[in-house]
Amino acid sequence: MPALCRNCLHEFENGARCPKCRSPRVVAHDELWDLGIAHMDCDAFYASVEKRDRPELAAKPVIIGGGRRGVVSTACYVARIRGVRSAMPMFKALELCPDAVVIKPRMEVYAEVSREVRARMEALTPAVEPLSLDEAFMDLRGTAKLHGAPPAVLVARLVKGMKDDLGITGSIGLSHNKFLAKIASEIDKPNGFAVIGKAETADFLRDKDVGIIWGVGGATRASLDRAGIRTISDLLRWDETELVARFGSMGLRLFHLARGEDARAVKPDRGMKSVSNETTFDEDISDIDLLDGHLWRMAEKVSDRAKAKGIAGRTVTLKLKRADFRLLTRRVTLTDSTQYADKLYRAARGLLDQAIDAAPFRLIGVGLGDLVDSGDADRSGDLLDPDAERRARAEKATDAIRQKFGSDAIIKGRSLR
Repeated sequence: MPALCRNCLHEFENGARCPKCRSPRVVAHDELWDLGIAHMDCDAFYASVEKRDRPELAAKPVIIGGGRRGVVSTACYVARIRGVRSAMPMFKALELCPDAVVIKPRMEVYAEVSREVRARMEALTPAVEPLSLDEAFMDLRGTAKLHGAPPAVLVARLVKGMKDDLGITGSIGLSHNKFLAKIASEIDKPNGFAVIGKAETADFLRDKDVGIIWGVGGATRASLDRAGIRTISDLLRWDETELVARFGSMGLRLFHLARGEDARAVKPDRGMKSVSNETTFDEDISDIDLLDGHLWRMAEKVSDRAKAKGIAGRTVTLKLKRADFRLLTRRVTLTDSTQYADKLYRAARGLLDQAIDAAPFRLIGVGLGDLVDSGDADRSGDLLDPDAERRARAEKATDAIRQKFGSDAIIKGRSLR
């Protein structure tokens, strides 16, 4: 059986330990050299970056998120053992893990690390399909001749380099399609490497819960349960026509995935659809001046990200969550694409004025959509606002000063509210 040492990348036949370095970190599988679709998922990505930058946190439970009214963005594995999960309300997470170190997200830092990981993937294959900052599919079929090694070695080399050079770990799933590669990457977390071959696909899936299928959420699961479908084996008893008649297009998807069939190609990045930022307050807010301060800070963060990525957008979105958890979304389309914080803020402030009667709010967010290259943005002036061009020049000057002296070199008064 082909085997690979994940420590020294030595290739050998059989054995629980590497014959070269004696490491037990070995992956072995009959189809190890033949499979080429991989899914790489960074382990507790945000928390791992924070622990890398603050070694004193290595053994401590770390939660990335907002104040007590916010939610958990991610949690390290120490905190997860205590029951903390992503998207959990922060107050609940702190009840489970009161000694946790809570850190506000540093999205710019995480994005930079993500770009470094992405560059390493793209050095292996142009067929990289990111799902988020911390995970992506790779199609490595046909790359062995170019790199002088099979895909299994390439992805093992990738995660070894991530740990050695970037200080973060990732888990690999290797299989013959995207559906199974994604499942495999969850089997051996953290810092894992799991393989699902063609020959074992049917046996592997047969007794699994239907929730293992990508896209089966609460509503779909409830519908399946009413039909007596709880496991993959239950699905296999239905033919294609019956499933489509009962569940529509989802029925066709269920039919094929239950059999381990997934014809979707790994599609390279199709570009970002939007840039956004939001915050959850510790207490519900009705005061328009306080909301205005938060609105400006959100607009600045979205603007900074757009500028860093060289993009601009034409649609401004305001997101508000009421005290009763009702979500309000308002949008406006500008006459010209922009990346300026001033234009973002003014558009969002108009939307806030229209929605203020629904206050108090527990969350506010600003988004920029209909993205284009920044070279196509902010070309036309605003005849109704003769001061817009002056403010744009001031913002450019502010950006230059902050780039040289730091983000706190210039702060607008409204951001202090």
